[in-house]
Amino acid sequence: MKMEATSRPVAIWLLTGVAMVIIQIALGGITRLTGSGLSITEWNVVTGTLPPFDAAEWAIEFSKYQQTPQYRLLNFDFTLQEFKTIFFWEWFHRFWARLIGVVFIIPFIYFLWTRRFKASMVRPLVILFLLGALQGAVGWIMVASGLTGDAIYVKPTRLALHFVLALGLLSYTFWFALQLLVPADQRVGLPSVRKRVIFILTLLVVQLAYGAFMAGHKAATAAPTWPDINGQIVPDLLRTGSGIMFWIENKIAIHFVHRGLAYLLLIAIVLLTLQLHRPHGSRWLQRAAWFPISLVLLQVLLGILSVLYSTAIIPGQWGLFEWMAQLHQLVAMLLLLSLVLLLYLTGKRG
Repeated sequence: MKMEATSRPVAIWLLTGVAMVIIQIALGGITRLTGSGLSITEWNVVTGTLPPFDAAEWAIEFSKYQQTPQYRLLNFDFTLQEFKTIFFWEWFHRFWARLIGVVFIIPFIYFLWTRRFKASMVRPLVILFLLGALQGAVGWIMVASGLTGDAIYVKPTRLALHFVLALGLLSYTFWFALQLLVPADQRVGLPSVRKRVIFILTLLVVQLAYGAFMAGHKAATAAPTWPDINGQIVPDLLRTGSGIMFWIENKIAIHFVHRGLAYLLLIAIVLLTLQLHRPHGSRWLQRAAWFPISLVLLQVLLGILSVLYSTAIIPGQWGLFEWMAQLHQLVAMLLLLSLVLLLYLTGKRG
């Protein structure tokens, strides 16, 4: 079964969106790792599209940044050139978000006008647009949390929400594309496998949120050892902590949960791969079955290296830790999409 001619441009458009969202999330990671997220203190949807062009405009933007807690408490010795570096990454992150909006809305109007959409497509696409708008709003709420009081970084809980919503947008777009790309005869009904995939996806979402907590609290350096956590498998500190805030704010507790979930995911995906090893009559599923195990093994390795290389962090410089952390985030996105693919392929109704 081939894709209908009218569906092909829509599928290409959706996959372009998937690629752009992956890049956007990666840019968010770079923005975080370079400490750039609070360099732009306003959210001007239209006028903020272009960066400063002359010395006077740069002086105005730098003056605004100098009023922030991050500058006063952390980056008080920043030169204008250093400010320009962090400004660029935050500006480019926002610019790419605007570009995603343009790439979505213009083809959407064109496809709607030329009747490329089936009636069943319009509502999900409107939801997709609203999810993108929500993501932009949450992004600004996140940035605003680091511009008041004595905050020198954004709140980790809001960073986690921003990250998880971005992954939700990514998965939703990818799922929509799969509906146009996957031939109907390549989907098979495997309820037991599907339940296992849903369980793994649930674990992974929690794990990704804890990855954001790790990043938001800059927790890597709190326990730069493996397989132990500063010499202990189960840190003594965990016996004295209580309450939900302890488990999302204490750096050692976050390490413990993040690592524990990684091991659980590894075991669950190994079992899933063994379950999918039997032939099911689908070439797509046969190939897709190997994606999660390959990616989770790479993900665990990158996580370990990120922790171990955290001792080499030099403020203001991009080094081994930053590379490992960025790749760790990228592989996490691919792992998520590989599981979404399995969920779709095993969901055929009888």
